Amino acid sequence: MESVFEMEMMVRDYECDIQGIVNNAVYQHYLEHARHQFLHEIGLGFARMHEDGIDAVATRVEIDYKLTLRPRDVFVVKLGLRKQGRVRIVFDQTIVRKSDGRTVLDAQVTAVLTRNGRPIAPSLFDEAFASKGWKFE
Repeated sequence: MESVFEMEMMVRDYECDIQGIVNNAVYQHYLEHARHQFLHEIGLGFARMHEDGIDAVATRVEIDYKLTLRPRDVFVVKLGLRKQGRVRIVFDQTIVRKSDGRTVLDAQVTAVLTRNGRPIAPSLFDEAFASKGWKFE
């Protein structure tokens, strides 16, 4: 996966379950927060898109858990992005524990952009990427 965005975070105590590890559902929050930050960074924040009548909707989330995180672990969420077909966008994401560089999980989050509840081509990503000198393929 070619990463176009990376974000460092730290595990907070309340994100862990009775076993002292991050609850599996919390990882989706980490992934989502990184996607939101990425979109904001390239000028496509969710609030702005919604004001323009466009909503991003996750249609599939696939996660391969490899290791666990514990309280105060520092980690990096890496994000890549690609098109799938005419309307799907796939966020390829990896969480890496910073202390040893080991992969905690790999995920693919598939999404579509909608206008009035109907899928639309993600052309605004083409424009945002072009402004950064990147290609969105």
